[in-house]
Amino acid sequence: MRGLLALAALFVAAVAKETFQGHQVLRITAKDEAQLALIKDMEEMVHLQLDFWRGVTDVATPVDVRVPSHNLQSVKRHLESLELEYLVMIQDLQAMLDEEKVEMESAARVAEPRNTDSFDFARYHTINEIYSFQDMLVAENPNLVSKIVIGQSYEGRPLNVLKFSTGGTNRPAIWFDTGIHSREWVTQASGTWFAKKIASDYGRDPALTAILDKMDIFVEIVTNPDGFYFTHNSNRMWRKTRKPNPGSSCVGVDPNRNWDAGFGGAGASSNPCSETYRGQKAHSEPEVKSIVDFVKSHGNFKAFVSIHSYSQMLLYPYGYTTTPVKDQAELHNLAQKAITDLASLYGTRYRFGSIITTIYQASGGTVDWTYNQGIKYSYTFELRDTGRYGFILPANQIIPTAQETWLALMAIMDHTLKNPY
Repeated sequence: MRGLLALAALFVAAVAKETFQGHQVLRITAKDEAQLALIKDMEEMVHLQLDFWRGVTDVATPVDVRVPSHNLQSVKRHLESLELEYLVMIQDLQAMLDEEKVEMESAARVAEPRNTDSFDFARYHTINEIYSFQDMLVAENPNLVSKIVIGQSYEGRPLNVLKFSTGGTNRPAIWFDTGIHSREWVTQASGTWFAKKIASDYGRDPALTAILDKMDIFVEIVTNPDGFYFTHNSNRMWRKTRKPNPGSSCVGVDPNRNWDAGFGGAGASSNPCSETYRGQKAHSEPEVKSIVDFVKSHGNFKAFVSIHSYSQMLLYPYGYTTTPVKDQAELHNLAQKAITDLASLYGTRYRFGSIITTIYQASGGTVDWTYNQGIKYSYTFELRDTGRYGFILPANQIIPTAQETWLALMAIMDHTLKNPY
């Protein structure tokens, strides 16, 4: 009987997992502003079930969109009728996901790590593996690392934040978060690497040691745990939270449109079925509200970095308005320094600038809110790549991505230390 139940559970899991057989990712290029507007219109064509991996920005930047197999012909005909040029970036998304799954399964057959030194940073991990890593890191570094649970997700998972501190109370602090959009797996993987790097380099790297001697660092690796669990178990392409929306069969809110900064403005959707649905009100999502409450109660954050993928960009506020922030010149120069340092390792090229001028208008975003709270050094990263793999970045790029990003983070942290306010 137990065997039958196990078999049934496996069957249910297999059936429940969404497949992307025959789905393609198309790269659409606009010749002019008029064509760009036509692509923008497609974002509202909900019946086509399009998933914009890289949204409309400017004529120079292509748009990447995942198209379900059953809508491929009609979408291609639509593009051709509008004389919009496109090429196929990913021929069959499921084939790439199958490769990713095989790689994860073969790596999982290796014995569980007994400590963080034997943790495999070069592969993607489940939420339980990351939680286990956090506990090991705390146990190994009791004088430097502690775990704070700042709240619970909608489904009841802990919202764990690692605190790196050499003592003192309410010292000036730096925040990083990864994985607020759950399908951006290279971010949670990089966040795990960053945590190990901070613990390992304190006392060895003079620049990091100087930072931690004066400031605390907080790292939230799995910022959207319900969504992350769902990407591993049901739908690899899930972006949002997992809270049901009253009056709709569509689940979840975009947690990067849910902050009280231009909330409900252009650049977020009022449609619960949209990938950029803002929610019924600002801070409606516990995953967002927990950070808001923690940042406000702490009251002494000096830098706040929210890490996404993909597109290779370093962005500062604002996203909801074209009005420049008062610290624009300083934020711009620091971003340029950070991406120059990043490029020094592997030559990876990043664009940089304010959110609204570099990508698109986006209201209710994390770093617009943190900047308005007085946290001057507020930045968003978009990590590798520029669309060859998109959200399905091969695991062999995790460590190079984390290493180069670390150089940019160090530039931001070092500047924050040396420019108190």
